[in-house]
Amino acid sequence: GRMWAYTVGFTVLPHVGGFLGWFLNRKEIPAWYEKLKKPSWCPSRRMFPVAWTMLYTGMGYASYLVWNDLGGCSSKAIVPLGLYGAQLVLNWAWPPLFFGAHNLNMALVDVLCLDGLALGTLCSWYRINRLAALLLLPYLGWLAMATCLTIRIWKDNPEHKSGKSD
Repeated sequence: GRMWAYTVGFTVLPHVGGFLGWFLNRKEIPAWYEKLKKPSWCPSRRMFPVAWTMLYTGMGYASYLVWNDLGGCSSKAIVPLGLYGAQLVLNWAWPPLFFGAHNLNMALVDVLCLDGLALGTLCSWYRINRLAALLLLPYLGWLAMATCLTIRIWKDNPEHKSGKSD
């Protein structure tokens, strides 16, 4: 019974910050985001919640697999789960920086650091649980697109680089 609770807890955890980020910044999306200059390949607004639901679920379940294989919160878990936790915090920080503060500079720094931590997480997990590492591949693919999108929006909207001025 207890393992079921851990599985669900780890799988749901990433959604908590994702939902909070959306909830706190949801009014800024139609009010501010829609007015930004975006490239033609920018995904539709409706795609983001679907994509993030799938990505957070895969990443959360993968973190459970790694945690379980390492025997819980052991000393061996510090680096692989620490990297995961750090990248999750940066993932959750991006919407408030981008949508909330309108700070494209900080959102860009955040997503670039996030890329490095997510890649580090994948590499550290690969030695522990290959399935967990494979479950991160769609996330890394989406992050690559999100990073390119952030760079393009940052480049094409110079008036929004340092935060709210409107």
